[in-house]
Amino acid sequence: MKKIAFIGAGSMAEAFISGILENSLIDRKNVWVTNNSNEERLKKISNTYGVRTTYDLNELLAGADIVILSMKPKDAASAIQNIREYLTESMLVVSVLAGVSISTIETLARLPIAVVRAMPNTSAAVGKSATAVAVNERVTPQQIELMKDLFGTVGLTTFVEEEQLDAVTGLSGSGPAYIYYLIEAMEKSAVEVGLDKDMASELIVQTLIGAAEMVKNSTKSSEQLRRDVTSPGGTTEAGVKVLEEHQVQQAFISCIKAATAQSKKMGAALREQLEVTEPTS
Repeated sequence: MKKIAFIGAGSMAEAFISGILENSLIDRKNVWVTNNSNEERLKKISNTYGVRTTYDLNELLAGADIVILSMKPKDAASAIQNIREYLTESMLVVSVLAGVSISTIETLARLPIAVVRAMPNTSAAVGKSATAVAVNERVTPQQIELMKDLFGTVGLTTFVEEEQLDAVTGLSGSGPAYIYYLIEAMEKSAVEVGLDKDMASELIVQTLIGAAEMVKNSTKSSEQLRRDVTSPGGTTEAGVKVLEEHQVQQAFISCIKAATAQSKKMGAALREQLEVTEPTS
């Protein structure tokens, strides 16, 4: 790997840049970044990480091994159309765009090209992303190994079939927000029962970390671990009964299904847009 070009300079791109450099995957002078028009953002990225930034697409993409699409999904069509004349069949295009299919990227690129579609989450910023990756038939075994290294810099990586990525988006892609929502509720309840907010926050975070480690390292299922903590007539049982009365588990299931459906809807909307902007001939 000699050169990586980022199209988009948001928080996800920054997380990957940070992970790549911290793990010495490539020299910082070979990491190039651009965005639509936010020069101040590019300057910050350059000053923070010592990478190169430019609005000259030829300079950005010349000799690039990997092109990472990290703009907003709604901007995917225009962004790929802008860069496609600079793409070559030897490049690997990596998308971290929710709802944007591999076939959409292939059609927009107008080129037989290796495409990787990935769904990381915002925990990439602290090297703890849960990232699912799908590839097209042009991706070589060597490129797959390279993707393991690349996504490994920001957390856990698993390879899936593309049709599973909408579900992954609804589960782990959006998942951190569900956990933050839960933490909000626990923080509010802590104040209401008379605890100091800062102290409660520390307890909540450590409780979540500990529970996650238990699930990760135990041979027991999450259901069994819950049952182990829930003594008959005890405090946990009293709390869980309230959760069951309010159908909290079902609410989470419905939440993930809704997010999965929205990912599919976003992809369908972009495909509709593609039919208008990219007529077949």
